Amino acid sequence: MDAPSDISIPTTDAERLQKGYRYALALTHHPEDAQDLVHEAWLNLCRRYGQVESNAVLFTAVRNLFVDQCRRKKVVQFESLDEPEAPDVPEMVDSEPGVQGDLDTLLAALRPVEREVLFLHYYEGRTAEEIGQMNNQPRGTVLSLLHRAIAKLREAATQDEGKSRCNQWLLLFVSLW
Repeated sequence: MDAPSDISIPTTDAERLQKGYRYALALTHHPEDAQDLVHEAWLNLCRRYGQVESNAVLFTAVRNLFVDQCRRKKVVQFESLDEPEAPDVPEMVDSEPGVQGDLDTLLAALRPVEREVLFLHYYEGRTAEEIGQMNNQPRGTVLSLLHRAIAKLREAATQDEGKSRCNQWLLLFVSLW
């Protein structure tokens, strides 16, 4: 018997923490920073409300903390929309062989806002309208971010073909998006 669509399936705290961590990782692209963000957001919510009500509340808290940290560090990235530049793709690390390391390298070329939109759309299954409401952005801006992020991933996967042994797989993966 299927559950009615209007009834939400309860999420345990462990599952909610894991989803929050994956979201924070999409924002920061650094495991330690992601852990710190989720930990601080969880503690703040528990102090204020006694519990974490939903994934949306946790995601909002994580995103707000991330924005605050960026402002504190004065990390502002300006990217010209008129002159596309080749993405600054870091060198492959020998400790990360194979597709996982190559994907990490490709995702590192994206701005945090692009990684966030990709995560929310492809991993969480959110629509452009929902992402726009979460980030206070118009739907067109979200769609533009998605398009640019995918274009950057395609470009990064196709350049230096002899450099990576998994370029064909990466190209297939990126082209499926």
